[in-house]
Amino acid sequence: MTVQELPGDAAYRPTPPPAWQPRTDPGPLLPDPEPYRVLGTDAAAAVDQELLLRLYAELVRGRRYNAQATALTKQGRLAVYPSSTGQEACEVAAAMALEERDWLFPSYRDTLAAVARGLDPVQALTLLRGDWHTGYDPHEHRIAPLCTPLATQLPHAVGLAHAARLKGDDVVALAMVGDGGTSEGDFHEALNFAAVWQAPAVFLVQNNGFAISVPLAKQTAAPSLAHKAVGYGMPGRLVDGNDAAAVHQVLTEAVERARRGGGPTLIEAVTYRMDAHTNADDATRYRGESEVEVWRAHDPILLLERELTRRGLLDDRVRNAAAEAAETMAAALREQMNADPVLDPMDLFTHVYAERTGQLREQAAQLTAELDAAADAEGEAR
Repeated sequence: MTVQELPGDAAYRPTPPPAWQPRTDPGPLLPDPEPYRVLGTDAAAAVDQELLLRLYAELVRGRRYNAQATALTKQGRLAVYPSSTGQEACEVAAAMALEERDWLFPSYRDTLAAVARGLDPVQALTLLRGDWHTGYDPHEHRIAPLCTPLATQLPHAVGLAHAARLKGDDVVALAMVGDGGTSEGDFHEALNFAAVWQAPAVFLVQNNGFAISVPLAKQTAAPSLAHKAVGYGMPGRLVDGNDAAAVHQVLTEAVERARRGGGPTLIEAVTYRMDAHTNADDATRYRGESEVEVWRAHDPILLLERELTRRGLLDDRVRNAAAEAAETMAAALREQMNADPVLDPMDLFTHVYAERTGQLREQAAQLTAELDAAADAEGEAR
């Protein structure tokens, strides 16, 4: 409290500090008025050609992965699949911007990001076939469980990042979320805590135009989702989400800034979901094919192919190598997913708690008795 001297009988009156004063200058936090681009601009000349070729190979593999996973739903091998076709640049760049020691916090649509980070494609899809918990060891791969509830992974990412900072570990957490997730309370809570704590976290919003059937204009009246960063006291970046080189650059800069102790960054990548929300969705009920066709002309693979062609880096050998590697991955995925999983009903009680509670022990004993009775009955019937 401060004390202000007043004339007359009221000699002193306590007054609050000037809380209205801004904590930081909002100017440097504001995003660019237009999405940042690299491909097709003068900035593309500075991008390493090996990086461009690696991005291209990963985009081609990612497109094939999405197509194969979608086909598996039609064959009954996957219960549901939220495709990231059209968003591959965001997915791949998110994985490539991280060091091995960093953590990725994906949403349910970000299986490709997990695969690009090195996770086995079958393990990435295990949850979506309704089988065995997460499908992989999060600690081993530094990939948090695929998150189906919207935006709940964001506070988790902040918690891990803050803990790493307290321990003195130079670990960064990159959390991915869709535009629909920004309407959740978890989004606000995560960004507010991250900024106050200066946690080494990066938030990547993939603005693909729709939260299932709800367009962005019905979710927010902000100039952009990146502008929301200013309200929390962190930088906001707006980037062309189909420009793989631009997304990789912006994410890499944000990760390095967080690692140096510069705090969190909110990045909005403007992209488009080419496929339906999931295989259970009919996208024609809320958008027309003409809209999709406009975005096909801005396909992330097409944009990168143009740059590689301009540099003389894209020939039949490069195309065939990328396509063959993608097809090898798809064939292996088909073969393994076509095998019926061997399920153990007792896995219901595994990894719920580090040590089973009394209630879980009781339930496990009950299920064991029921399974034994069913086996005895089947034996007698034979």
